[in-house]
This record gives sequence, C-alpha cells and structure tokens, in this order.
Amino acid sequence: VCITLVAESVMPTAAIGNSQYFWWIFLIIAFCIPYGMISAELGTTYQSEGGMYDWVKRAFGAKWASRVAWNYWINFPLWIASLAVAVTDVVAGMFDVELSLTWLVLMQLAYTWLVSLLGTVRIGESKWIVNIGTFFKITFMVGLGLLGIYAYVKTGQSANPIKSVTDLLPSLDLAGLSFLSVIIFNFLGFEVVATFTKDMENPKKEIPKALIIGGALMALFYILPATGINIAMSTADAEVAGLTDSFAILLTNLGASEEFIRIIVIAVGIMFIYTMVANIVSWSFGVNSVAKYSAEDGGLPKIFAKTNKQGVPYMASILNGVVASIIIVIGIILGVVSETASNLFWTFFSFSLVTLLISYIPLFLAFLKLRK
Repeated sequence: VCITLVAESVMPTAAIGNSQYFWWIFLIIAFCIPYGMISAELGTTYQSEGGMYDWVKRAFGAKWASRVAWNYWINFPLWIASLAVAVTDVVAGMFDVELSLTWLVLMQLAYTWLVSLLGTVRIGESKWIVNIGTFFKITFMVGLGLLGIYAYVKTGQSANPIKSVTDLLPSLDLAGLSFLSVIIFNFLGFEVVATFTKDMENPKKEIPKALIIGGALMALFYILPATGINIAMSTADAEVAGLTDSFAILLTNLGASEEFIRIIVIAVGIMFIYTMVANIVSWSFGVNSVAKYSAEDGGLPKIFAKTNKQGVPYMASILNGVVASIIIVIGIILGVVSETASNLFWTFFSFSLVTLLISYIPLFLAFLKLRK
C-alpha cells in the first residue's frame, strides 16, 4: 500500500473532477487487475532483485533492458525533486509563511539527502518506516474523504455537485484523455514488490495476495480523499492547492474554530511530509536494483553496480541524491529568473511521470513474449 499509494498525486486526481469515478472503475478493470497479475506472475516465475530489468532482458536482450533501466531510474531523482518542492510547499502552508530562498534550498536539499541515505538500507531493516508511513497515509487520506462526505451531508454544499449521470462521464477530447496517465500512475509500483523476494518466506503466495488486497485498498484510499477534495474546492483550485487546504476549507464550512483548524492542518502536514519520506524509501531498493543490474551489463555506468555489505546498491542511491540536488538548484534558479517556472512541483512531477510510463511499455511486451 505504501509503495503504490502516492499521497501527492491525490490533488492531480481530484483535478479530474467527477469523471474520475468513471476512469477509476474503467482502469481498475482494464489496467490494474491485468497489470497486478502480470507483475505477480513475472515476479514469482523469475525471482530476481533485477525486477523489470531482468524480465525485459530475458525477452528482448540487454539493449532494450538498458533503455528501460535508464527511463525507470531517471524518473526517480525527478520524483525526489518534485517531493522536495512539495515538502517546502506543505511547510509554508502549515505555518502560513513565505520561505526565503535560503530556506527553500536548505530544506529541499535536506529532504533529498535524508531519503537518499535511507535508500542505502535494505527494505527488511527499514520496513518500520514504510509501515508507519502507510498508517499515516491511511489516516489523513481516509480522514479527508470521510470529512468531505460528512460536510456535504451536514451543509449540502459541494464545489463539484453531481446533478446528473452526464456529470460522471468523461470528455473524450485530448484534455480529457490526458487524465488517463494520472490514474495509471496511481496504480504503478506492483513490480517493485517483486524485487523483495529475498526478504519473503513464501513469495509465490505472498506476492499475488499482497497485490490483490493492496490494489483493492489502494483504489479505495485514492477515491475517498479525492471525493473530499472535490466537495471542498473546484477542479481549478485543486490544481494549485494542497491537501491541507482541503481540510481547512471543510472544517471552516463546518464552523470549526481557527485554533482547531490550525492544529489539524499542522498534524496533517507533518504526516504528509513523513509519507513523502516513506514513499521514496519503499521505492528505493526496487529502482536502485534495476539500475545495478543494468550497470553490470554495461547499460548504465559501472558506479551504479556498487553494493554495500547488505547487498544494497548504495551508490545508485547516492547518485539519486546528486542528480536530484542538481535538478532542485537549477529549478530554483529558473524559478527566480522566470515566473513561468514557479510551479516546480508540477514541472518535475510531470517529467517524472512521462519517463516512468515510457519504461513500462516494454514490460508488457516482455510478458507476452515470455508467456509465449
């Protein structure tokens, strides 16, 4: 649940509006279930920490596997950079302050290196971080959904009311179809679980079970908070606002005191920041293992193949920190120079999303070939 449930992508999901319910149902059937079964079958048939890289290599050779590894890896420091920006946005919102340029740089780099160093530890030894992160995610995401539903029942107010069935139907133009990538992104991560086979007692039983139960829970935990946000604010506001803003709006509509709202916003903000640390930790070993296997085959520089005594590709994690730090500094410079680069979270997040989705195309083709 922690790997696949990405709290920062709830706002992009909510920005879809009421048609998100159609897309969720459609993509659970058309994408999530087959993708989960494919990941389970490949992960238990070819038990390897190389994961996606190993599967594509078996099907199409090292060259195609290296292309997958490159796109799969480069998305990660981009994602780290986007979350570093999100952390400072949440802190600024929690305390209603505008952070100086110095504080922005320091806090974003601190987050980047914290998650990069935690990525040098095996998931079996750091799973408590992931488990606490899962608890926090469920707490504030389900809480936001239930609060939104309660506020609607109590006040009858919704920023996106459903007046007829047509409000639930998506527009099939380019803008409407672009939302598909957001929902698909929310399902990704099942193949990461398959890289943990050495830490499992019975992966052939545990992986399919985890993917089925986790996938069902994940869909629920995405739909609930997105519903709460849709009740709280318009789709246009959801594109620029944060999760904490939704809590503040809903509690204000219910007549809560300013002091109580402030306490809730700070508590949710702290949990949100923690989950952004846990998310990267849960993904690190899977992404870094793919990079390591590619480096051993000459697809990525040899430095990615270096491991520590625990067998963790620690240099890949360090390089994640280096590249993410460079992206952050460049992004802040661009933000100062040009106002068009001000929303850095969306810039980094979108680029990360594109590179990640590209890496999955050969995965499904590899499954078909290996099955045959």
